[in-house]
Amino acid sequence: MSKEQKTKEIEKLTQKLSELRKQREELDTQTGELADKRDRLNEKNRKLRTEIAELRGERDRLNQTVQDLKLQRTALKEKIYEKIEEIRKLKPKTRELEEKKPPRSHQSLEEEVESIDWEIQTSLLSPQEEKELVEQVRLLETQLVVHRKSEKLIKRIHELQAEIKTVEADGKLFHEKLVATAGKSQELHQKMLGKVEESKKLKAEADSLHQLFVQAKQKTKAVQDVLIDTLDQLRRMKGEIRSEEEQEKKKNEETLRKKLETEAKEKLKRGDKLTLEEFKLLAGGDKESEQD
Repeated sequence: MSKEQKTKEIEKLTQKLSELRKQREELDTQTGELADKRDRLNEKNRKLRTEIAELRGERDRLNQTVQDLKLQRTALKEKIYEKIEEIRKLKPKTRELEEKKPPRSHQSLEEEVESIDWEIQTSLLSPQEEKELVEQVRLLETQLVVHRKSEKLIKRIHELQAEIKTVEADGKLFHEKLVATAGKSQELHQKMLGKVEESKKLKAEADSLHQLFVQAKQKTKAVQDVLIDTLDQLRRMKGEIRSEEEQEKKKNEETLRKKLETEAKEKLKRGDKLTLEEFKLLAGGDKESEQD
């Protein structure tokens, strides 16, 4: 390859090197932008996953509260059932006592007992009369026992009915709280699912950007490899030209030296005076002849 051809090849390689460097810079910019976008998405996704974890924790806490409220509501239902069952057992006894009730009222019987007691305490009675009055009080007390038992059972039934209403009111409050808590839990769950879906999209987008980043890095490496190879070619080509120029320079110098030496010898033959440089040149030429 001639020097002219090599010079043109160097120009081509220099142009190619410039284009490769520009291409590498563009790819470096592209990979930097892709990395920034990917990292921003990953950071956003990390924050989103933290929010998801917090929502999941709050939802689970509410779900546990719902379960606790259901257990409490079930316990109240069982308590109501127990009280209803007790009432159911008391009613037959109440009916039985109602059937045994004397025709006279509780108050009437008590008034008569008090009247007889007063008479026994204040009147002068014969033993027989007192015995008759005591017997009469005993019979009246027997009737009063039926009234008292009946009234006690009725009172207990009323107490149980009042307790049932109280428990039912508590149960209603538990149910309302349960429904509200379950609703809030469902809202949190839906919100969490929305963020999970958003997180999936962010991850997919970040993964896609990372893939593009990897591809850009691979392209950068390929360009860098070509760039290094081109640079090596350029250096080698310049080295060859430099070597050829040095050889050409030496050749020219040798030709000039021989020419000057020939001219100096001719002057010497003619008897012309030599310059110091011509004398040195001839002296140097003789030494080279001796070495040869």
